[in-house]
Amino acid sequence: MYDVFLSFRDREVCENFVKSLNEALVQKGIKTFMDSENLLMGQDFPSKLKEAIEQSRIYVVIFSENYAESQWCLKELVQIMGRRTEQNSCYRYFIRWHRGK
Repeated sequence: MYDVFLSFRDREVCENFVKSLNEALVQKGIKTFMDSENLLMGQDFPSKLKEAIEQSRIYVVIFSENYAESQWCLKELVQIMGRRTEQNSCYRYFIRWHRGK
């Protein structure tokens, strides 16, 4: 089970924001899922993502300029939005990322 699922696309977003956010959460004892760290090459990407989403309580979606260009990101977003907050006590947070800010 994960406390926080981080959804993002773009190496710059990861290097400049997501890595720092993830490190801060982990230092506080919060278990996070980042696809770049938790999935290994050759793993069944869609089912592992779906499983991680289902096992998470909090979702942080970082929208960058090219987020919607990724089929994986859009699938993640559909799964996240499909989670029922009343049954699962889950929370969604959306961050809009601007390059260079």
